[in-house]
Amino acid sequence: MTASAFDHPYLSGLLGDEEISAFFSADADIRAMLSFEAALAKAEARHGIVAKEAAARITETCATFQPDVLALRHAVASDGVVIPELVRQLRKAVGGEAAEKVHYGATSQDVIDTSLMLRLKASCAILSHRLSQLLGCFENLGGDWGRHQLMGHTRMQAAIPITVADRIAAWSSPLADYRDRLQETSFPVQFGGAAGTLEKLGDKAGAVRTTLAENLGLSDRPQWQSQRAIIADIAHLLSLISGSLGKFGQDIALLAQAGDEIALSGGGGSSAMPHKQNPVAAETLVSLARFNAVQLSGIHQSMVHEQERSGAAWTLEWMILPQMVIACGDSIRLASTLAGQIKRLGAAGA
Repeated sequence: MTASAFDHPYLSGLLGDEEISAFFSADADIRAMLSFEAALAKAEARHGIVAKEAAARITETCATFQPDVLALRHAVASDGVVIPELVRQLRKAVGGEAAEKVHYGATSQDVIDTSLMLRLKASCAILSHRLSQLLGCFENLGGDWGRHQLMGHTRMQAAIPITVADRIAAWSSPLADYRDRLQETSFPVQFGGAAGTLEKLGDKAGAVRTTLAENLGLSDRPQWQSQRAIIADIAHLLSLISGSLGKFGQDIALLAQAGDEIALSGGGGSSAMPHKQNPVAAETLVSLARFNAVQLSGIHQSMVHEQERSGAAWTLEWMILPQMVIACGDSIRLASTLAGQIKRLGAAGA
């Protein structure tokens, strides 16, 4: 039993998204955090802050290092973050003089936020690809049924006839924009040191940060540890995507209710009424849209970082953002499934 429906033993059959969830596993987080430490050592070696031999030793160790996760868990209970214990273990594994240069000039938030950006970049690339596939599904529906007629409805009342193409345009028109916005989103490195000033690196701070970003394939920008619009913008886009797909789901559920303008395959069964085929995917799209809309308010709450760093606001992000990404991924997956279940849409010559 879990507290989240997304990885629940059986609710995940409906709401789970293993491909996206993998980016928010402990293993994925640890690997991304170790990537930061290796990339930092190499960047600092390039600018003469760390010896090349030390950077090579750190990089080599990070590539294979497996931390004691139980010890990490116990340490987080007191430290509030995983990095102090992770760095302690990593320094022990590196050994020698090189151990002193592990994590040099960085702070916990640099590692954790950069790990998040690496994983968000990868997951958003998948979301973008899925949106392209969904747009293809809608294009195919338009080719099959676009000239058929539907009754248009305004304010839940019958209005005037429209074509299936008109309805499909309403479903698909925002999606290309969302896909493009995902592709254009900047995922920046976070590197500010203890209080955002990179005080240990002196006049080389900016150059090290730029190289660090290059090493990780992220964009370069000054520290943003207490300015979380980056996170809020990503969360907003996730909510827009699931919201637009919720509209698609709601429309399909209403069409299925009337029954004469749509034929669906693969509906869900009822324990009491064997004759029913419930539009499960359509209903779930509505639920996911409302879920992300609610979570978005929490992300906006987490923008309030007091002074140079907030533990409370930061922790709130950890609780909310991964579920929003998974919910968005699940929305696109289910929308493609639902589009593929449409066997007839509208009426010819009506």
